[in-house]
Amino acid sequence: MNKEQPNNPLHGITLESLLTQLVERFGWDELADRININCFKKDPSINSSLKFLRKTPWAREKVEQLYISCLSA
Repeated sequence: MNKEQPNNPLHGITLESLLTQLVERFGWDELADRININCFKKDPSINSSLKFLRKTPWAREKVEQLYISCLSA
């Protein structure tokens, strides 16, 4: 059951892709300044951040909101 979601800017974007794009745009330091979570501050990596974000809905929501705000900027 695969319906198109034209009003959902996150449709079709994996969390890994989203995070990779944010890191490329801001770097880990600025990303940690914008979203205050330890996985961006202490020995950051895509894999460790993905594990944390998949288990922590409030942090994932903040990352998704930053991504959406970058799309409209």
